[in-house]
Amino acid sequence: MGAHFLRGESLVYDWANRLSRGRYRDEAYRGGLWTFFTLSNGGFYMAPVYDNRMRVLNLMNGYDGFMGPDAFGITVTLFALCHLAELTQEDRIIEHYHALREFAAGHAEAAQIYRAID
Repeated sequence: MGAHFLRGESLVYDWANRLSRGRYRDEAYRGGLWTFFTLSNGGFYMAPVYDNRMRVLNLMNGYDGFMGPDAFGITVTLFALCHLAELTQEDRIIEHYHALREFAAGHAEAAQIYRAID
């Protein structure tokens, strides 16, 4: 993300707060440590360092489900990249979005990720 790294990181945390709506404390995102992953296809994502699954609620498309921290990280990074692409109109950000979306297709929780973002 280069010059937009700090803005993008902030958007990841913002989307994590927007999408995680647990009825119980251990179901929701509560802040904390995140790990940054670089992908072989040029993409990247951030994921929270949690042990439990989180409830994800996307009011824009009606998705309501649970996913592990890695899938949650991919999901919120996709939302953040989409948001950042709208703000910057930079092709590079759009390419990162598509690289991560392609990676997500092979994830164990791909169906949940795609339901949450589509």
